[in-house]
Amino acid sequence: MRDLRRRTSNTLAIHELAEAGLEVFTPMTQMIMTIRGRRQRREVPVIQDLLFVNESKDVLDAIVAKFPSLQYRYQLGKSIHEPMTVRSQDMKKFLLAVSQTESTIYYMPGELTKAMYGKKVRIIGGLLDAFEGRLLSVRGMRKRRLLVELPSLITAAVEVEPEFIQLV
Repeated sequence: MRDLRRRTSNTLAIHELAEAGLEVFTPMTQMIMTIRGRRQRREVPVIQDLLFVNESKDVLDAIVAKFPSLQYRYQLGKSIHEPMTVRSQDMKKFLLAVSQTESTIYYMPGELTKAMYGKKVRIIGGLLDAFEGRLLSVRGMRKRRLLVELPSLITAAVEVEPEFIQLV
């Protein structure tokens, strides 16, 4: 879904949807902002208008009608009656990886180049046991990071201990 409110707004759609009892997620980051002349640290969405809501379209239609700043997100080349969806398996895997690590780096589509995709690995043991993917390959980076993707939406680079990495 899309939240058309600005980052500096006091209430975001994620807060309102969570209060309504829906399972909602948006990748957040810390940012220092100047509000009314004072510098404050705030948690803001990484991608301003990106929301993931786990609910059926019938239930969401009533909520979208109630909040004018909330819209469905559609995929290019598809029907306007078919909102963009993410497979439940992929979303659970993404949420598990992001919630298990403290220092997550998010990348938007197009930010990662082919050179940044490293070796294909499998994680054996630890918090991310049985995850498969590619390592982030950035020159001068000392920590090992596994790339966890939601295709065409967002990619998260989560920290992995080197002893749990097995090359595939």
